[in-house]
Amino acid sequence: MIEDFRLRSVAAAAYGPAVLFGLSEGALLPVIALSALERGATTSTAALIAAMLGVGSLAANIPAGVLATRVGERRSMLLAAAVLVAGVLICLVDVGRGPWPLLLYGSGVVLIGAAAAVYSLARQSYLSEVVPPHMRARALSTLGGSMRIGVFLGPFAGAAAMRFAGLPGAYYVSLAAIAAAAALVLRVPDLAVPTDARAAAPVVTTRGMLKQQRRVYATLGVGILLLSAIRQTRQTVVPLWAAHIGLSPTTGSIIYGVAGAVDALTFYPAGKVMDRYGRRWVAVPATLVLGTSFLMMPFAGGAALLTVAAMVMGFGNGIGSGIVMTLGADVAPPAGRPTHLGIWNELADIGTGVGPLILSAATALAGLGAGIAASGLVGFAAAGALWKWIPRRE
Repeated sequence: MIEDFRLRSVAAAAYGPAVLFGLSEGALLPVIALSALERGATTSTAALIAAMLGVGSLAANIPAGVLATRVGERRSMLLAAAVLVAGVLICLVDVGRGPWPLLLYGSGVVLIGAAAAVYSLARQSYLSEVVPPHMRARALSTLGGSMRIGVFLGPFAGAAAMRFAGLPGAYYVSLAAIAAAAALVLRVPDLAVPTDARAAAPVVTTRGMLKQQRRVYATLGVGILLLSAIRQTRQTVVPLWAAHIGLSPTTGSIIYGVAGAVDALTFYPAGKVMDRYGRRWVAVPATLVLGTSFLMMPFAGGAALLTVAAMVMGFGNGIGSGIVMTLGADVAPPAGRPTHLGIWNELADIGTGVGPLILSAATALAGLGAGIAASGLVGFAAAGALWKWIPRRE
């Protein structure tokens, strides 16, 4: 009976690997640009190589849906682990300085981004099927929160390893975490998922899904794109504004870490609210709080006020944990769910690319404070779109 379902029944299969995947990714994020610089990249080239994570994710979202449909979520996750290991090993290869070493390194970063996309879709699709609808938001919020906890811990683990092994230490931590995640997936079999309906349903192509769900993608999908845009921008504005007001990199990093801790601690209550009262009760406040935090930041002239703004930002992002995955599962058709989720994640990733571009363009035109404020308005636009287009509870 679905009334007897408990989240702990999927903890080992879903959340344990999620923490480890997140830790693997978190260990790498701070060192990708540094490794590129070490191989002779300019600052702009290093930033471009770091952006290759997003390129890999964009390229893999839709194929990930096809893969999960054909081989299943568990095998997709194991394949993601193998691709991530390959990407990290390529990044560890140091063949000197120059264009070709940078190209090789960039290809490894692309593979890491692609692996993350495949893993994310596999876990999202799995939980969307095995968790009853009345607990879906809690399950997916916990999944998102588990990943965030891993990403939060990853830089600390990487920093500890780098004290003994230099920059490669972060990559060793990533390899160890992904190996542990794969071992956990191998040892803990997936729960039985009803497959009769999936087997009997006609195969839905990506083009067919786009046609079938075009209204959803053009309405609610736009809200998800805007939400993803401001979420991605928040990772940039704290260190940028900290540097702008003359704070040291160490102080900026501490403030960013405090915001990350607030973010990681608020995911489960949000999922419970969504399940009990509806998705709007979290999606709209989350985007409004995010937008407000951006508008607060230009008024922060020192570390104390910036910390407050960053904590508000972390709270807004944290309470929205899992909202993109939850809404994607809510509007997924019974046939072709992984294909739909691949397209859904593609919309979210497009937003992650658009957000920093809005910040960059507005900053170039009117300065950093105006750029941050303009990015905050994206949050209010997301709130309006989500309020209008999130399906109402029956």
